[in-house]
This record gives sequence, structure tokens and C-alpha cells, in this order.
Amino acid sequence: MAKKKEQGYTAKSIQVLEGLEPVRKRPGMYIGGTSKEGLHHLVWEVVANSIDEAMTGNGEYIEVQILPGNQISVIDEGRGIPVEKHHQTKVSTLETVLTRLHAGGKFGGEGYKVSGGLHGVGVSVVNALSIWTKAEVYQKGNIWAQEYSRGEVKAPVKKVGNTDRHGTTITFEPDPEIFPEIEWNWDKIADYLRKQAYLTKGVHLKLIDKRNKREEMHKKIGFCFDGGIKSYVKHLNKGKELINENIFYVEKQANDMLVEVSLQYHMSMKDKIISFANNINTTEGGMHETGFRTALTRSINDYANKNNFLKEKDANFTADDVKEGLTAIISVKLGEPQFEGQTKTKLGNSEARTAVNSVLTEAFADYFDDNPQDAKAIINRCLLSSKARLAAKAAKEAVVRKGAMEGMTLPGKLADCSSRDASKSELFIVEGDSAGGSAKQGRDRQFQAILPLRGKILNVERARLDRMLSSQEIKNIVIALGAGIGSEMNLEKLRYHRIVIMTDADVDGSHIRTLLLTLFYRHFEGLIENGYVYAAQPPLYAIKKGKQLHYAYDEEQKEAILKKMTGENSGLKGLNDESLEFKKATGVSIQRYKGLGEMNPSLLWETTMNPENRTMNQITIEDAQKADELFDVLMGSEVAPRKKFIQAHAKSVQNLDV
Repeated sequence: MAKKKEQGYTAKSIQVLEGLEPVRKRPGMYIGGTSKEGLHHLVWEVVANSIDEAMTGNGEYIEVQILPGNQISVIDEGRGIPVEKHHQTKVSTLETVLTRLHAGGKFGGEGYKVSGGLHGVGVSVVNALSIWTKAEVYQKGNIWAQEYSRGEVKAPVKKVGNTDRHGTTITFEPDPEIFPEIEWNWDKIADYLRKQAYLTKGVHLKLIDKRNKREEMHKKIGFCFDGGIKSYVKHLNKGKELINENIFYVEKQANDMLVEVSLQYHMSMKDKIISFANNINTTEGGMHETGFRTALTRSINDYANKNNFLKEKDANFTADDVKEGLTAIISVKLGEPQFEGQTKTKLGNSEARTAVNSVLTEAFADYFDDNPQDAKAIINRCLLSSKARLAAKAAKEAVVRKGAMEGMTLPGKLADCSSRDASKSELFIVEGDSAGGSAKQGRDRQFQAILPLRGKILNVERARLDRMLSSQEIKNIVIALGAGIGSEMNLEKLRYHRIVIMTDADVDGSHIRTLLLTLFYRHFEGLIENGYVYAAQPPLYAIKKGKQLHYAYDEEQKEAILKKMTGENSGLKGLNDESLEFKKATGVSIQRYKGLGEMNPSLLWETTMNPENRTMNQITIEDAQKADELFDVLMGSEVAPRKKFIQAHAKSVQNLDV
């Protein structure tokens, strides 16, 4: 990253487009919503301004503080927002930037060559959606400050002291009128800062949690990676069986943009391609990803053909063949990014495709020439993927054909519902024939279908698609759902919009639920993304006293019910609350359910399946990358990471049935 100071960042660098009123009326247009995602987006926007300064070579240290009272403070060592009077607004430039939409150094072309944030509206949007904001500027020996409330100025910009430092500090408190729940998530902010540190090599980012008033109790973490995205790839592949030991990396200027690409192959079947434009995670890809995929496929085919790895009978590798087992980071930095949508999930600049394509094609050819052993290993990995793809295609077609021929029914297994309206239909995937029998008898046949499973399904984290589809239980699930599988899945053909995993509340039940979630996450991810997958929560206890009957779904709930039924005396005598002595002393009887099969049909309906009474957890993917890493650790073929995880978390396990 260039360390040269940029000149010309003055009041004339700031251009004003319009006012702030629309932000509070429609916050979703600017931050994507008012949920916890939108709340944390406020932090991303302020940090983006500091990152922009760092990318110009101004300031290598950024600190984020979580403060008491729901406040966040972002401190940088950049040039400081200009404070002199603005030529258009006739008020301080600092006030202009904080209170006017589309006012910033990102519009005139003089302030920043590359920038992230919400099209330059970020800090003003944060101000508009905060009950209180304070901006402090350290510049030319002076400290300048101004406070705001919901985007309105509380007092003019004023000099409040002297300093020998430079930079900007923005402190804000989100408005509870806008955000229904205000709680900062340490892990979420830390993960974001870690990514930014990978993408801005050499810059230090620090997070401090000051919500505890005692300074010695403050939680702290810092990130700085001189290796940049190469270090990111190494981090993502930690614990995996690697194919090419030498991580590929290139950084080069092309088409007036900086292109960075790093990649490495491993033996896992899942690929991970993460792209960024101006440090913004483009989760829906875009032109830079298109250029990457095209160049990678062509480069590997060219090398394989030139060096006789592909025989005449072999077809060229497809894009799917070369991406299996791939971890890649693509980062482009450009002056005028064109994003699709306000929250920037897809890059639309066609020149990014050309730039990434040309840079990768040239650099990857050199990498193969310089690392022939790695080249051979990657080609062999692609050959394996190609053969598996053809076998999986045949297996997939066989399953789909079977489902079509049988009218999507499974005699003796699937007890279907009478409704053909997918939006109203539910499929309960139930552990065991005994529980399946109770569920079939207790269900509402109008909209509830039951599919019992026999034992534990195959761990698909360790199996290729052709082997996976040889499992009868998995074939039953695929055919029952009716939407296909993997990249060919068509959600319009999905027969149920609520797919409920219903297993026992014990270790075996948890294991079966995890195996099913692995299946859905790896091969039916669209079902989770669209909110179609749920986990039923059968009660652990039935608690009865006289005519009172309550169900408890966890230990905490059980204790609360007992306290209510017996007053403060429930634990007074030191009796086991499930013992006969406890029942005699209190008149309270407790039945613990160990399995769904213990419940008769009416009880199962009343506690677990009746929409009016039941408790169900919707399965979501809040952070796909974290979930992906956890599935790799817990369900993958590598033993060492799983052993380390178990050792680290063993003490936190409670109520383990053995």
C-alpha cells in the first residue's frame, strides 16, 4: 500500500447533492434494514471512512471501542475531516459531511481515488439514525468538535483544545426509535475487522469492549496482516489437507484498478470463493468473480492440454471441476465502482472482468511454470473432480427419474399430506419408526407429512454426491422434497415450505439433527437461506401438580415452573426434584421424556406438532463463513481440528447422556 500523503483534501473536495430527510423515513434503503444486521452496518460505514484514509496512505491504526450506553467510537489517524467553511453550504465542512446526504470526498475525485461505504453517504446516514453523535477532528494542532442528535446539529463546530495528533473520532449511539434491539455483538465486529485487516495489509485494527467499567476487565483484540489476502487464504485453509503447498498470490494494476488474487486447493469437496470490491464483501459476486472463474478454467485447461495431462478421451475441465476444493480471495480496488443494490452485494463494472481475467491468466501461467509439482497436484485434483462430477450426474439423474416415475411418493415411508399448496405444507423428518408411527397418527393430515428415518444418515461432509445418493434415506429425502439437489435445485418445485427436523432430545438425537443439517447446508443451502428449515423442540419434562400441567423444554424452564408451583421451597430440602420424596413433599410430579417414541400421538401433537402450542427453531445462516468453518471442523475428515475443538469446549457441556 502506498505510504505517500495525498494532497488537495480541502473544502473544495466535498460536493453536496441533497439533504438527510429520507434516511429516517426509509432506513432500509440505506443500511438494508433495522435488524441487528442493519445496526452493525452503522459500524461498518464509519470504519469504511477510516479504511479509505488508510488506503490513501494516511494512518495505519484504527480503533473501534464498544462503550457503555450502546455507544460506539471509531478512532483513526488519518488527515481529519476538513473543518473550514464549505464553499457550497457556507457552514463548516465537518458539519456538511455529517448532516448532508451525498456529501463527501468520494464524489469530487480529489479526496479519494478508492473508497468503500454506502456510495459516500455512510457517516451522514449513521448520524441520521443515531440519537446522539459526536465528531472530533484532530488537525493542524487543534481539536475541533461538534455534536448532533438524529442528524440535527446541536451547536456549531468549535475548537475545544490543542493536540499533536491527527485524525478523526466518530462516536454515536443508535436511535431506539429506529432499531428495535440495540446490542453490539463482539464476535460480529471482530470478524468484520479481521477481514478488513486482511484486505488492507499493514494496517492495524483494534477492538476494545469498554462496557465493563473496570479497565482491567476490558476485552481487547487486534489484527494486522502483512501477508494480506494470502494470509486470509492460509487462515481459511487451516487444518485442511492441502493440494498445493505454495499459495498462489498476485497483486497488479490493470485497467486503472488494483487487482489482488490469492488461492489454494485442498481435498475437501466444498469450494470457498470470496470476493471484495473496495473492501466491500460482494456476496453475490459480479464481474470480478466472472473474470476470475473464466481465467482459472482456461488457464488450467491450457496447462493440462499442453503437458498431456488430458487424454483424447477426456473432455476439458468445466468451471465446476476446477472450483472443487478451491479457496480463493479476489479483491479489486477501483475509482468508480458500480454496485447493484444499495447494500452492494454485486459488482457491475465490466472492466473489472477484463482486468481480473488478464492479471490472473498471466500470473497463473507463471505460477504453474515456477511450481510444476503444485501444478501437477492441482491438475490431478481437477481430474478427480471431473470423474466424480460425471458419476454424481448419473446418480442424480437416476434419483430424479425415480421420483418422477413414482409420482414423488414413497410407499411405506412417506405419509404425505392432502394439501398441494407448498406454502401451507409441512414435512416432518422424524427419527425412528416408533416416533414416525406416533407422528403419523397425531398429525393433521391436511397439511403435515411425515418421513421417518431409520438410524443415522450418511455424513455427507465426507462423501461425494454419487456415494451420498446411494443412501436410501437420503434418496427418500431428495424425492420427498421434489426440488432436486445441489446446483440444479429448483425451489419452485419444492413440495413443502416448512421442513421440520424432529429428533429425540438426547445425544443420539442431536447427532442425527447435525447430520441432517450438514446435508441441508451442503446440498440444499437454498432451503436454509429461504427460511424453510426448522428444528422441532419436543419438551424435556412434563410437570404436574393437581390439575396443573406444564411442559418444560430445558432445565431453566423446568426450574422456573417448579419455583412457581412450589414457591421458594423447591430446593429447600435438598431433594432430587424427580424423586418420589420430592413428589410427596411438594405434590409435584415430574416426567422426563427421553425420546419421541415415549409420547403417544395426542401428546406428540399437543406439545411438538400443533402450530398453536409448539416451539420450533428456524435454522438460519447468520454468518455462512463461520458455519462453513464449524462444519469443516466437526464433520470433516481431519481429526486434529475436531479433537482440539472438543478439548476446548468439553467443560461447557451440560447434562450429557452417556
